[in-house]
Amino acid sequence: MVVPFYDVYVAQEEQMLQFIESYPPEFLAFFGGMAAINTPAGFLNSQLTTLPVVFGIFAVLAGSALLARDEESGRLDLILAHPVSRLALFGGRLAAFVAANIAILTVCWLGFCIPLSGSSMDVSWGQMALPFVSTFAVVLVFGTIALLLSMVLSSRRRAAAAAGAVMVAGFFLSGMANLNADLKPIARALPYEYFQGGYAISGLNLVWFGGLMAVSALFAALAGWRFQRRDIRVGGEGNLGLARPAFLSRLRRASL
Repeated sequence: MVVPFYDVYVAQEEQMLQFIESYPPEFLAFFGGMAAINTPAGFLNSQLTTLPVVFGIFAVLAGSALLARDEESGRLDLILAHPVSRLALFGGRLAAFVAANIAILTVCWLGFCIPLSGSSMDVSWGQMALPFVSTFAVVLVFGTIALLLSMVLSSRRRAAAAAGAVMVAGFFLSGMANLNADLKPIARALPYEYFQGGYAISGLNLVWFGGLMAVSALFAALAGWRFQRRDIRVGGEGNLGLARPAFLSRLRRASL
């Protein structure tokens, strides 16, 4: 419905601008302002602001459950009893997680592209893909944060909650930084600040994209390293605090 609504907006631009100007300036500033909303890039940006949060919910839930769900249900022990290494299991599930995110974003991208043929929005299919490429890079960071935390914290619920807090904090801090410049350094430390939104149709920021992908790779590598070197938990959701390190578990068994 976003692309067809652009034609409605263009046809009633004067009335729509008057309606937008009736909002408090602080509200408009939170979402980056509406100065360029009469352009395809500005219009798309106003509609795609929450995209990383919407798709980030799936990424956080799936990332935190990638291995921890089977571990908490007791299935992971049975899976690892087969002739498959931890590294192969981790790599396969991580690849499936990445593919699932790409598939979901591809479906959404097609939903935006198909109506373009009947719209006055002068945007190609390739240009329309760029905001979703930017979204993918951001949500992948959220997902790998959740994956890493699921290897450190005592349950996937705590991992999902912590990663979700990072995601939501990034969204609000990025908006608040438009009102208070003192918050800008904090916002820049969080992934959402590097989401280009609709402005990506004018060109993808490869530095931002590469940086986000590198951070995701780092978090995934740390999660894989942790998974290979830790004991499989058996208490799952009932445990409090951090998951017990492997050497503490070995010391406890040796003392029995």
